[in-house]
Amino acid sequence: MTKTFSSLSDLASAFGKNIEDKPKAKSNQDDSLVYSTDEGKIKPNKKAQAVTPSDGFAKVRRETKGRKGKGVTTISGLGFNADQLKALASKLKKTCGSGGSVVGETIEIQGDKKEAIKSVLEKQGIKVKFVGG
Repeated sequence: MTKTFSSLSDLASAFGKNIEDKPKAKSNQDDSLVYSTDEGKIKPNKKAQAVTPSDGFAKVRRETKGRKGKGVTTISGLGFNADQLKALASKLKKTCGSGGSVVGETIEIQGDKKEAIKSVLEKQGIKVKFVGG
C-alpha cells in the first residue's frame, strides 16, 4: 500500500503532526538577523530619532578635518527633523551651486560658502552664528 503525498502538510499529517498551527518566529527578536528561510529578507525596524532642540542659532563653520584637506561648510543646531533637514540641504546646494549631504543632524555643503548660506538661512528667519575661524 503506497500512498503519495501532494504536499509537506499531507506528509506531516500522516505522521500526526500539524505544521499549519506552528507559530512563526518573530523577526524583531534578533536585530542582527537579515534573512530567514521562513520569512525571507528581514527589514530592520526604523525607530524615530529624537531631534536635539535648538538654542535659537544655526551654527555655521568651515571644516577640513578628516576630508583630506577639502573644505566643507557645516550647519548644525537647527532643531529640524530629517525631512526638513533634507529639504533645507537641497535648497542650500542649489543656491550655492555645489554638492553636499545631511549627516545626522548636520548639513554639510562642499566648499567655503558661509556668506551664501547665511543669506539663505536669514531669509527663512533663522539666526546664524559663525563658529570657529
